[in-house]
Amino acid sequence: MSSSRLGSHLAVCLLNISEARRKYIVENIAKAALEKNGRKHPEVSVLNIFSDQDYNRSVITIAASVDKLGSCVLAACLEAFQAIDMEVQEGVHPCLGAVDLIPIYPLSGVGVDECGAIARRIGASPYVMNCNVTIDSQDLSVGREIAHAIRGSSAHGLKGVQAMAFPHEGKIEIACNVESFENQETTDTSEGSQYVTYSVLGDRFSYVSPHYIEAQVKKLASNQGIGTIGRALVGFTPLECKNCAEYAIKENIGEFWKIREGVFM
Repeated sequence: MSSSRLGSHLAVCLLNISEARRKYIVENIAKAALEKNGRKHPEVSVLNIFSDQDYNRSVITIAASVDKLGSCVLAACLEAFQAIDMEVQEGVHPCLGAVDLIPIYPLSGVGVDECGAIARRIGASPYVMNCNVTIDSQDLSVGREIAHAIRGSSAHGLKGVQAMAFPHEGKIEIACNVESFENQETTDTSEGSQYVTYSVLGDRFSYVSPHYIEAQVKKLASNQGIGTIGRALVGFTPLECKNCAEYAIKENIGEFWKIREGVFM
């Protein structure tokens, strides 16, 4: 199957699970997406596993052809429900359940219809990534003020940004979901610009630049006499995700998370 053909029939799921401290459980959940009755699925790959020990949460990035993604995600969810006991689970980040969030994103950029029934049932949207900025403070109320100020729903917030503040490794982290959105007119893609724009199969999307998010958090923190410590990106940029998915599935690499740094980084 050609990469262009793959690109028009791929979707990715960001599976959030309430476990990070037991690596074998996290990897067993990821592997459950790759097999059925002991046989490996073709056209399915786990692109990345990101685990945060303090939050005790992991994000598993699963890519697949749209007709297989639903069953693969369901298998991973069932493994998570069996392996994670929420009665004893502990972590800084609030947990709704063993599996908290199952967003599905079309990699083709042509919307929900291209992703078929499973995406329509669970919900599909343009790609999202996480950008977390740590402020040099232990004051959660200050962190919440900053998160509120940059949130897209606020009057002067950043479009497509969802933000919350959490204690993290002795400081406060401003954790942001950065969603892509359609029809942004800007064409400025320099490092300091507010938006990054990209095109997938002729459709144009944008998202707020992580550099810009960090700059805004730094400015808001500085207004209160607080510095920032650093920024962390969780997952891939949209085009990185698409490129990794096409490569992994074309090469039949199910456990892509184990080798991806040697291929793309």
